[in-house]
Amino acid sequence: MGALSGRTALVTGGGRGIGRAISERLGRDGARVGVHYGSDATAAKETAAAIEAAGGEAFTLRAELGVPGDAETLWAAFDEQADGLDILVNNAGINKALDGTLRPFGEITRDDVEHLFAVNTTAPFFVIQQGLPRLRDGGRIVNVSTGLTHTAAKSELLAYAMSKGGVDVLTRSLALELGPRGITVNTVAPGAVDTDMNAAWLRGEENAVARTATGARSPLGRVADPTDIGDIVAFLASDDSRWVTGQWIDGSGGALL
Repeated sequence: MGALSGRTALVTGGGRGIGRAISERLGRDGARVGVHYGSDATAAKETAAAIEAAGGEAFTLRAELGVPGDAETLWAAFDEQADGLDILVNNAGINKALDGTLRPFGEITRDDVEHLFAVNTTAPFFVIQQGLPRLRDGGRIVNVSTGLTHTAAKSELLAYAMSKGGVDVLTRSLALELGPRGITVNTVAPGAVDTDMNAAWLRGEENAVARTATGARSPLGRVADPTDIGDIVAFLASDDSRWVTGQWIDGSGGALL
């Protein structure tokens, strides 16, 4: 039996990148995993299929985050396929403006900022709030933030870092609020990770210099793989982390040192 056998997990944005690595690792550890997606049904179904091919259990559910009623839609879809929850991972997030670009501080619009906060901050707030009646005592909440909340972000990522700072505050406060129920709440804060989101500046021969420089920021001398973050989340989802709560876990490979 795996460390998470008999438990049900929900991973927002669980079909791609870090979310997929988290979903697959929780599935290998025995959890039945709800793989949430906003638009990429194919990726979510591929992730669920990979979990099942490895001997685990998974299901997919769709809900667009960052819009009114997003949490209600998500939990209604969840309730159709599961009865109760043990592990909630708020992984879904965006770091770009509405048009999909990164723009300097002086060009970021109000709509851009409001969209970043709607997806990265407001959505996790209400997903947790409305998920608590489903989350069993002794459960786990893991929020995915960014190492940029503990350093000075470049101007094009400033609003993104600010939105994730709200997640850090949410983690600490809810750890106090939910401790009496035996529920732990922690944040994992990755640095640069080799995902599709970062492919434009990390992958390919044309980006070799940038990749080398990025990897050199870590004392370990490389860029993170999504599984590096998935394994940290798996620890926080397990009984081994029972005495860890309210913590901001640096998942940057020491890049902030």
